[in-house]
Amino acid sequence: MRILIVEDHPDILANLYGFLEPRGHQLDSARNGYGGLALASEHDYDVIVLDVMLPGLSGLELCHKLRTELGKPTPVLMLTARDSLSDKVAGFDSGADDYLVKPFSLVELEVRLKALVRRAASAHALHATLRFGELRYDPEMQEASRAGVPVQLTRTGYTLLRCLLAAAPRIVSRETLEQAVWGDDRPDSDALRTHIHALRQALDKPFATPMLQTVAGVGYRLVQPEPDPRPAERDAPR
Repeated sequence: MRILIVEDHPDILANLYGFLEPRGHQLDSARNGYGGLALASEHDYDVIVLDVMLPGLSGLELCHKLRTELGKPTPVLMLTARDSLSDKVAGFDSGADDYLVKPFSLVELEVRLKALVRRAASAHALHATLRFGELRYDPEMQEASRAGVPVQLTRTGYTLLRCLLAAAPRIVSRETLEQAVWGDDRPDSDALRTHIHALRQALDKPFATPMLQTVAGVGYRLVQPEPDPRPAERDAPR
């Protein structure tokens, strides 16, 4: 992980370096709020460890600026000597993702940092635009297209498309698709077949070659469209 530590206490900073650097993490640090804000604005970090009580600019103010002025989604773990509910609420209201009260375990700190980074990566993946061949799907905007032509789907259709695109060209089982759409409350009827038919109509019907393939007894997958075997028409010689 690439970690920014904003902490003015020299002993705590030394302990963090002594524990995290030998474990393969890359660290930058600042001893005051303005220095931390400058580093956070200039570089991309996996996670930020932020003390609440800082000279110049408090950790709460820094975190608020990070979210509102810089638009940085970098996960933030706040360190503080205060453990009251109001202090924790203030930290989360400023945009922090987690809260650790001093004194703390360095092992617990690393575990929490890794968890924050995993959650951030999962959220990014969930909203990242998916592409496979001619297909493109933006989950955040709920927009899909094939070869630049918009594809209109139902909410269920978009869910199925996301699952198939994330795995393409691998096969996605019926059970996996049903779980993605209905969770544990799956319908008794063969509803999946109906939704797959609608998805196929939207993805493949307007085009010469299909991309949504049924794998009998297993599930479904997306494949690259095969080129048209017919020779291109040419103008007759004059």
